Amino acid sequence: MATPDMARYRALFLEEAAEYLAEISGALLKLEKDAGSTEPFDQIFRMAHSIKSMAASVGHEPIAEVAHALEGCMEGFRERGEGIEAHGLVALFAGFEGLERMVEAVRAGGSCPEADRQLLARLATDRGGARSPSLEPVGFADAGTGPAESIRPLVTDVAPSAPMSSVRVRTEDLDRFLAVVGEVILSTRQLRTASRGLEADASFASGLDQVERRVGELQRRALGLRTTPLQRVLEALPRVARQIAQACAKGVEVEIRGADLELDRSILERLSDPLLHLVRNAVDHGIESPAERVATGKEPRGRLTIAASREKDTIRIEVRDDGGGIDLDGVRGRAVEAGLLHAGLADDLPPEAVAQLVFHHGLSTVESVSDISGRGVGMDAVRVAVDSLGGAVEIWTEPGVGTATILTIPVTAAVQRVLMVSVGGARMALPMGRIERLVELDAGSLERSGAECFALVEGEPFLVIECGGRFGTGPSAPGKTARLVIVDLRGERVALRVDAFEGQQEIYLKAVPRLLSGVRSLAGLTLVGEGEPVFLVDPNQLV
Repeated sequence: MATPDMARYRALFLEEAAEYLAEISGALLKLEKDAGSTEPFDQIFRMAHSIKSMAASVGHEPIAEVAHALEGCMEGFRERGEGIEAHGLVALFAGFEGLERMVEAVRAGGSCPEADRQLLARLATDRGGARSPSLEPVGFADAGTGPAESIRPLVTDVAPSAPMSSVRVRTEDLDRFLAVVGEVILSTRQLRTASRGLEADASFASGLDQVERRVGELQRRALGLRTTPLQRVLEALPRVARQIAQACAKGVEVEIRGADLELDRSILERLSDPLLHLVRNAVDHGIESPAERVATGKEPRGRLTIAASREKDTIRIEVRDDGGGIDLDGVRGRAVEAGLLHAGLADDLPPEAVAQLVFHHGLSTVESVSDISGRGVGMDAVRVAVDSLGGAVEIWTEPGVGTATILTIPVTAAVQRVLMVSVGGARMALPMGRIERLVELDAGSLERSGAECFALVEGEPFLVIECGGRFGTGPSAPGKTARLVIVDLRGERVALRVDAFEGQQEIYLKAVPRLLSGVRSLAGLTLVGEGEPVFLVDPNQLV
């Protein structure tokens, strides 16, 4: 059993190993682009040496052994003083992936797996560039090019940062600090509300204004501590695309833009899987084989662009390929088979609406299921994940030109702009990112069919959800006016009925109390006025 000190050192090893592995991944991609560059060689060598030393110090000898073999392989290439050949690059990628698997195994189970003897032999064989016939790279026979030619990821807009001093802080300590900052912000607002009668005193009002400015600065700096560069999740995608392309005998160039933009750490961690799904679909389904691309006048290698940009309080991430586009006729046919579309209406559905159908669970146009994709769950998982973050997803496609999937994600989960509403005497908050518009109608115009209620807004029918009934606060107060909030729920627009609109507000979110954590429609809690609790509602969970 590890001592407390050793357990702490091993936790530190996992943190630092993840950073070093990320640097090795980036260096390998640079080396693949320019085999004669010396900088990636030196970087990989340093990182492998660091991992070896750390692993040995905490008793993870197998990891140290593989890192040493990778280090030795690099040393062999450095001694030759020549550029690395394709088979040597494949060996380095294999060594890196072996290290990554071992570190992840330690992270998942705590015990270090034994070193892969075949991998060690491969690294030793390729030391200095000697080729072993039994270790030939496979998967590119149909592509007409070798790995170094057919797979050339390109990472841009990630400028090297200058050395800077830093300190490591445990995640739980940072979260605790941010929670205290949130309490200070809420307490300051309560103080402002409680002291309204004293604001005639100029010195008191001036002092309170000063406190609020200082607290505002504290909030901005605290939120800055929560953010992490998008590069953390984007840097692995070129390598993923490379592996999938190799398995599919395709070629792909990957370009990343805007990786230096920052997102809330809690949001960033949940973006990894959706982006992985999109990259997998783009390479497996979107980009054609080299022969098909040449036949249509395209370059043999496909191009995959992952671009991020900042738009006010959101980050826009676009994953675009220059492949064959989505088979819209195939989507129509599968949607009719699944009962999502009426056969008589399918042909009249516009292309952009047909493309959105790929987000439905189980809908796939792939004829056979592979280890990579084809079960019809990937795009549905993307939409569910993005919705849970308070974001939105849309898709564009053009046959023969390509497909683009655009994710719009809030920068931070701690501070959100909301619409305050009143429902059955209780106040609730709705995220502004989900709201399309506010509507007031004659209450008599609402139509009921069984247990469901509908409203006609500018000639378009909307399902009306009675929020009071959903939250047990009682039905909407009787009156001549029905107040509706039109929201987008996973691509479908519905109307939420509330009693009153109380205006927009920026709130600092706290976690929902454990007692109510099972209520999925409650996404957070804030305090307003003199300490009144107001829940943030996740509209996606109301249907």
